[in-house]
Amino acid sequence: MATWRQLKISDIDAVVSIMAVIHAELPESRDIFVERLRLFPEGCLGLVNEVGELSGYAISHPIRYRQPPELDHLLGQIARDADQYYIHDVCVLPAFRGRGLAPQAIKKLLIVAERYPSACLISVYGTRSFWGRYGFLPPPSIDTSLAEKLLDYGGDATYLERRKSDP
Repeated sequence: MATWRQLKISDIDAVVSIMAVIHAELPESRDIFVERLRLFPEGCLGLVNEVGELSGYAISHPIRYRQPPELDHLLGQIARDADQYYIHDVCVLPAFRGRGLAPQAIKKLLIVAERYPSACLISVYGTRSFWGRYGFLPPPSIDTSLAEKLLDYGGDATYLERRKSDP
């Protein structure tokens, strides 16, 4: 049975290989994943299959409100005044889909996200309705800077937000 665990630096080459399969149109460098893991390890998960190989990953970290990073850009650091949780990517290889594995990762990430007033992500590949199941919705409007960042993510890229759940 495949299970999610904390991502390790030794997983990064496998993460890059998975990214190349799933996100061939949205490539990011190895350095992006190394940095995210270094800056916010609790937001980085690896999906390990039955034979011990990585079959998926999840990357997330805090950001300033409505300021997700540009595609394939290093953060440098997590801002001290970060006030929103950003889900950068949840990725599962096709052979492992349909088993409820992505929802498991999302549940783990949303636990961390509860520390912030809201969480956000950029939906790609027509996944907006998938993310809607977890309370992620497009805001009524976004500023020009955010709209310009979305262009790098493809024509169907949509910025989505989820407010912190009520106690």
